[in-house]
Amino acid sequence: MHVLVTGGAGFIGGNYVRRLLDGRSDLAVDRVTVLDKLTYAGNLANLAPVADHPGLRFVQGDIADPDLVAKLFADVDVVVNFAAETHVDRSIRDPAEFIRTNVLGTQNLLDAARAAGLPRFVHISTDEVYGSIDEGAWTEEWPLAPNSPYAAAKAGADLLALACARTHGLNLSITRCSNNYGPYQFPEKVIPLFVTTLLRGGSVPLYGDGLNIRDWLHVDDHCRGIDLVLAKGESGEVYNIGGGRELTNRRLTELILDACGADWSAVRPVADRKGHDRRYALDDSKLRTLGYRPRVAFEEGLAETITWYREHTDWWRPLLSAAPGAPTGGAGASTDAD
Repeated sequence: MHVLVTGGAGFIGGNYVRRLLDGRSDLAVDRVTVLDKLTYAGNLANLAPVADHPGLRFVQGDIADPDLVAKLFADVDVVVNFAAETHVDRSIRDPAEFIRTNVLGTQNLLDAARAAGLPRFVHISTDEVYGSIDEGAWTEEWPLAPNSPYAAAKAGADLLALACARTHGLNLSITRCSNNYGPYQFPEKVIPLFVTTLLRGGSVPLYGDGLNIRDWLHVDDHCRGIDLVLAKGESGEVYNIGGGRELTNRRLTELILDACGADWSAVRPVADRKGHDRRYALDDSKLRTLGYRPRVAFEEGLAETITWYREHTDWWRPLLSAAPGAPTGGAGASTDAD
């Protein structure tokens, strides 16, 4: 099977590509093509562990480029679309690029999939399309109520994808995940931002009262869920992927401080983000009927992630100056997709 992974040099996409090629996936994949624009969050170093794999091909390009996408779709069996602008703070400051990539880029992929008669398409989305929930958990049937430009752009892409499946019969499924964490995550997101800042002796920004709640999902568990949806998911259906561990941002900050040998004096309170969602919570029972269970306990995964950043300063230090503008994401920054 030949899989095209868009956004495959990003955090989650890169983890997924490595999974397909390093033997962890149960899917029968012999070739993987990665299409990535290599914006500030795309990084070829994310693919270094599989760079010499004979089945890997990398193409630098834009999912909104119709000619390029059409050429690539002519020779693939499956597309997994991770490509997206993802950071909430950036979307608040400048939403136009989020609309171009997340909405228009996704529509271009859908058009190419139809023209090529693509056998299978999996579109990666986020729990942020649901908005905020005070109690309980979202099922896949929950109305979309995005509160940030990023979430609105992802919701638009979801609706276009579902419309294509229902109108044109494209064999397409959508996944919506909770907050991801793990190695190779760009340091504008809350966990790598806090860890890399503390390792350099700096202070970390905590939004508002710190009581916003997120469900945390290790990137390996997320990629395992995507494999299940690709292999067993039904066309026109959405599947939530959760981690099953809810934490306030304040509690998350305490855990990171302890692990990095810092105390609360290293926390810098900042004004709350505009439109900041209070709580996310996913009901992923639909995916669990396909065999999904998160395997990485949060405490274990967090400790391993922090150790990875300690041991890979050569990976993240160059990124601190490569990002356009200083990252401003405090606890609760978007961590859902690349």
